[in-house]
Amino acid sequence: MNYPLLYEINTRCWLRDLSDRHQRVVTLATVPDTEFALWQKFGLTHIWLMGVWPTGPRARALALNEPGLRHAYDGVLPGWRDEDVGGSPYSIAAYEVMPALGGEAGLKEFRARLHQHGIKLILDFVPNHLGIDHAWVNTQPNLFVQGDKAVAGTFAQKTAAGPRWIANGKDPYFAPWTDVAQLDYRRAGTRAAMQKLLLAIAARCDGVRCDMAMLLLNEVFARTWAHLPTKETSPASEFWAEAIPAVKQAQAGFIFMAEVYWGLEGRLQSLGFDYTYDKHLYDELIGRHHPQVQHQLLAAPPKYVAASVHFLENHDEDRVAATLSAAENRAAALAILGLPGMRFLHEGQLTGARLKLPVQLARRPVEPSPPEIHAAYEKLLTALKLASVGRGQACILAPRAAWDGNPTSQNFITVLWQEESPEFDLVVVNLASHRSQCYVTLNVPELADRHWTLRDRLSEESYVRLGSDLAQQGLYLDLPAHGAQVFHCAPAP
Repeated sequence: MNYPLLYEINTRCWLRDLSDRHQRVVTLATVPDTEFALWQKFGLTHIWLMGVWPTGPRARALALNEPGLRHAYDGVLPGWRDEDVGGSPYSIAAYEVMPALGGEAGLKEFRARLHQHGIKLILDFVPNHLGIDHAWVNTQPNLFVQGDKAVAGTFAQKTAAGPRWIANGKDPYFAPWTDVAQLDYRRAGTRAAMQKLLLAIAARCDGVRCDMAMLLLNEVFARTWAHLPTKETSPASEFWAEAIPAVKQAQAGFIFMAEVYWGLEGRLQSLGFDYTYDKHLYDELIGRHHPQVQHQLLAAPPKYVAASVHFLENHDEDRVAATLSAAENRAAALAILGLPGMRFLHEGQLTGARLKLPVQLARRPVEPSPPEIHAAYEKLLTALKLASVGRGQACILAPRAAWDGNPTSQNFITVLWQEESPEFDLVVVNLASHRSQCYVTLNVPELADRHWTLRDRLSEESYVRLGSDLAQQGLYLDLPAHGAQVFHCAPAP
């Protein structure tokens, strides 16, 4: 099986950067060839264009005037101007590519060029809500959660059916998002309209990243909106159980990726999602809880890990370079890149960006690129492209103590990959800030029948090991602090 290597791009800022760098207006239709060549060089399989859909004027005005956001803009982009604020990409006024980005024709051209390089396109689908500027808020108000009077979390809206109090979108644990209108999934008409919209989006890409996908689950939705009931009988089935098969029937190979939290990842996988965020693994890696990282990966069913999205940052999280040292960053990066599942990288991660940008900004500052971080990611990605990592069969190995009283084996992440027998690759990471040792059992057929050469793809190191020793004792590993290796293992000549 081939696992995706996804790269998230902040489309508005990225095209602005390209335009400034090349001193011409760059749209999706005119992206320089060098961008595609770089993605291909690094072995990327999917590009997620975050933020291609437009934000409306009312939502943008909120983004311009909210004090907390203005303070955030000051912190990352001193001297920003009104034109630098585009509004939230998740307050969607229409599922039509913004003309300034190249429009629908530009997206079509961009996708075709991606395909020429063997890369596929992921776009945003925000199922829980629409922007307050979306036409449906006026023309089809019955699709939204609403009340018969003003209550907290609603806004007054003139509609074709008369004045309404429509709810702002929210999740059950935070204040409402004031720039969006909450769709009502207790209504059959809403579900039908959103499934039709999803099919239209799917026709223009190869997969969707579904924002806050767990909010649509029947039990979550009912609990969140019990204070604003509807007279319509809620459907018994889950929206995703109907919508995902409909899209996959129309477009074979289409990928569904869910942003999901609260322990509901397995539930969404059971409803048809190909990949779901693994925020718990992220938290353990960023929190330097190294034994918990290993325990989580070994305790989880392999099928669950293989259907998870492994990441160190995204547009909602702090930059990894601002949290972990360069050595820690390199080790953690190999840990997520070496796992089965969707491997997820974020624009700026490869160059050591440290500023978390509010998504409302359409321009970003130029940040210095620490050479050691850029070089580390370049070496990791080019080496992994040559390895069987991300392809074929993967097995997360359970390290054993190298000797009694040595607890450092719990700091290792070890994954064996095999695409074609007898050769295989072994990803080895010591997450700890000190030297660690362990043994791992290599579950490889006919291991004892030959000698093996182990060559590290990330360095000049090379070893020969007796197959009989490997079969009886396992492979002994002794790595320095934050050590990271990718061994290519082949029969010795």
